[in-house]
Amino acid sequence: MDEKTLKALIAAGAVKRVHLNANGAQFHVRIDTPNDSFVVLTTKGTAKTWSSLDSAAKWLRNLGLGHIRLDLSHWQPGQRGLNLN
Repeated sequence: MDEKTLKALIAAGAVKRVHLNANGAQFHVRIDTPNDSFVVLTTKGTAKTWSSLDSAAKWLRNLGLGHIRLDLSHWQPGQRGLNLN
């Protein structure tokens, strides 16, 4: 699900839960609707990720989402990402 679709779901009141999940040193967002669960994607189709908790929270707040579930069980703040370019 891209940001445009997410905004439409928020406007329609179809978002049930928002999960902010940590994996390594990055965060990603998963959205629960009444029928399914989606990971927020970039326009290129990859999972949208953030390297800091505050930047992810600001992005969610700017969309109008105020309540999230935060999962830090797989968070490794010192972990460095792989540079595969």
